[in-house]
Amino acid sequence: MHITVREARPADLPAVAELFDLYRQFYEQAPDAEGARAFIAARQARQESVILVAEGGAGPLAGFCQLYPSFCSVEAAPIYVLYDLFVRPGARQGGVGRALLLAAEARAAADGKVRMDLTTARSNHAAQALYESLGWVHDEVFLAYARRIG
Repeated sequence: MHITVREARPADLPAVAELFDLYRQFYEQAPDAEGARAFIAARQARQESVILVAEGGAGPLAGFCQLYPSFCSVEAAPIYVLYDLFVRPGARQGGVGRALLLAAEARAAADGKVRMDLTTARSNHAAQALYESLGWVHDEVFLAYARRIG
């Protein structure tokens, strides 16, 4: 499969929202097509993230990733948080995830970011193998914590 990765355009909103909803379901969230559409539309309208999409032929988008600009205080430099990466089930094992990660890295370099960070489920061994094959390093120093608000 020939894979093309590009930045999402406003016309891609329905397809990206569909992938985003599937991504959320992968992480055990209830389906919410309208919520997914509103979330992605807001990110695009406010230019709060970079969304890259993968095309693999005449069918629907094969996958997407979303990068959020942030900063590393320790390095005193800008970074991207690669928060969302999803490949449509029918397009898996075809290099789509790899293409998206490489395009995200190129975009980060072009945008002057010094690093990208990501988290994934401990059980997502396929993704972990892909990340490590591309030189991502498992953090052995820092622990991640979260606290729900409200």
